[in-house]
This record gives sequence, structure tokens and C-alpha cells, in this order.
Amino acid sequence: MYGNDYSGGGGGFMPNSSPRMGSQGSPGGERRAATQSLRPVTIKQILGAEQAHADAESYIDSVEVTQVTVVASVISIQSQTTNSMYYIDDGTGRIEARLWTDSSAEDDDSNLNGVKEGTYVRVTGVLKNFSNKRYINANSVRPCTDAHELYFHMMEVMYVSLVHQRGPPPRPGEENRQNGSLAATATNGGATSNYSAYTSTSKTGANDQYAGLSALARRIIDFVVAQPPSEEGTHVAAIARHVQSDAASISTALDELMDNGHVFSTIDESHFSASG
Repeated sequence: MYGNDYSGGGGGFMPNSSPRMGSQGSPGGERRAATQSLRPVTIKQILGAEQAHADAESYIDSVEVTQVTVVASVISIQSQTTNSMYYIDDGTGRIEARLWTDSSAEDDDSNLNGVKEGTYVRVTGVLKNFSNKRYINANSVRPCTDAHELYFHMMEVMYVSLVHQRGPPPRPGEENRQNGSLAATATNGGATSNYSAYTSTSKTGANDQYAGLSALARRIIDFVVAQPPSEEGTHVAAIARHVQSDAASISTALDELMDNGHVFSTIDESHFSASG
């Protein structure tokens, strides 16, 4: 599979800042595989993506995003010598998608690939900014030939959003991921569902190994453990938004967790994963 809009504060952290690094960002030249993955999004998510400055990376759900795919209706097309500009709308917002002209094509119609105004297209490309205006630098704009593609795309967007925000649903046979006596599955009319996995607030609820931690450190480790597995771990900005505390307190709590061997830094000193 290839996430929902973020709003709210987070202890004054920006996506590229860390209480352990001051205002420094990630080490230069270090690129993560996750940033190169293709992510399904809505236009509203693109327009609301977090960015420290015009040349910085974009973040959706506290995850760095570069390559995106959108399904939307074409409002207008402007063909120029070097590129074609598509103004698209998916019901959540409008944005420009620019596709550079194939110099080997014999005519302009070949570059449009059969795309017409008023039809639905799938746009795949990279997020860019120019003159404080965000757009998609497209490498593919193709017409949707199946009416179900729009619905499939929206479901995929919702799934990825939930995974990034609340963690993945439990697999069959996986131990209960919820707190206290809450069941891992919800029962409705005799049928079981994994929906309740998305209502979980903690994966470590009754785990005694965290019993001696401070309240803030416990909230942080609960949040980190609940995130979907990834090589890059959880960004400190996401932690700050979740716990809603100041930078100094979060830094102290992270030191406590690291000293006790519960978390470790991953790709840089702004990303953390749970141990074990």
C-alpha cells in the first residue's frame, strides 16, 4: 500500500527541529527510502503539508513526503511549448500539476495522452514550490478508465492516514494491542472487526517494564510503540504534538527513556524508535 490532515500545536517544534539538536536538521545528504515511496494523498493534504521553508521537505502526518499520487477532475488544461499545466480538483481542494513536454512527441495531442477537461485523471509526481505556491511536478498524468479508481484511491488515502496516525491494525493471532480489558476486536451482530484497533490509545498499557517511568516518559513510549514500524522511527515533532509539552520536558523524558534502554535514536537525533 502506499495519509489526513494535521492541525494543532506541538511544544514549538518544527518538523526539522529537535530538542536534542537545537535548530539543526537532518545530516546533509542523508536520504531515507521512505521519502522515495509513492504516497496517495488528497489535494487538501498537499496544500496543508508542513514545511519549515520553501526549500525544506514537506511533511504529512509527520512523515516526509516527496512523491505523491492524486486522483482528481481536470478543470482546465494550458498547453505551452515546454510543458502542459493541468488545474485539477478532487473535491478537497485545487492545485496545479505541471507535466513537461516530451520533445520526441510529434504533436501537442500526444503529450496530453488523451486527457481532456472535465475528465478524471491520476496524477503522479513530486511536490514543489515556486513563488510561495505549491504544485505537483508531474511525471505522469493519465486518464482514469475505471470509475472505481476514485473510490479506491480515497480508501487508500484513509487507510494510510490511519496507519500513520494510530498504527497498523493487528494481524490475525497478534496479541492484544489495547489497554486494560478492551478487546482487540469489536463485535457487532455476531461479526468481529479489527476496527477497534484504531481506537487504541496505547500498546503498552499494562506492561510493567514501563512502570517506573515518569508520566511524560510513559506517554512518549506509549506513543512511540504505537507507531507503524519504520527504519526512520518517530520524529520528535510528532511526539511533541501528541504529548503537548515543552521542549525541555520532552528532552528530559527522552533522556530518561534512552538511559533506561526503552528508545534509541535512528537516522538522526530527531527520530526515535522503541527498543525490542
